[in-house]
Amino acid sequence: MAVTTQKTTEYTNQTASPVTLNPTTSYHGRIRVASFVHDQSGVGDAGSTVSLIRLPAGTVKVLLHSSVMYVNWTASSQTLDLGWEAYTDAAGDAVAADPDGLVDGLDVDTAGYFAMSGALATVKAAGGTYTFTSRDGVVIAAKAIGALADGDDIAGYIQYVVD
Repeated sequence: MAVTTQKTTEYTNQTASPVTLNPTTSYHGRIRVASFVHDQSGVGDAGSTVSLIRLPAGTVKVLLHSSVMYVNWTASSQTLDLGWEAYTDAAGDAVAADPDGLVDGLDVDTAGYFAMSGALATVKAAGGTYTFTSRDGVVIAAKAIGALADGDDIAGYIQYVVD
């Protein structure tokens, strides 16, 4: 084995001659915040969903580890999936819904605050982020694995980079 000295793609772009500009979602982008509050109205069976927010159209990088939600879903042994509803990408192609594409099986059995950084390898490999490129925006949704009770709450914010 040998000692190596390597560069990230972004640093390689910055040190190239001529310089290659990094996308704003990776360098010098603006962090935006989208807040949400939901109080369950009526009982929801297992698999019920709550549409949280719509991300703007274009390229948007969601900062999952910096995004937080308070969850008070009172069913015993409750878990939550976080993903997206079907959308159209920038090329006009349909992208299927993925109810657990961001967080799969987050244990929310005890009410409290939770970071949206799940254990999915694809999210971890991207530094706790996920990038969407859409024509009309992307709806982020939470899915209850167990039933939802009347009055169950979910509230928080999602941070994302755009511009």
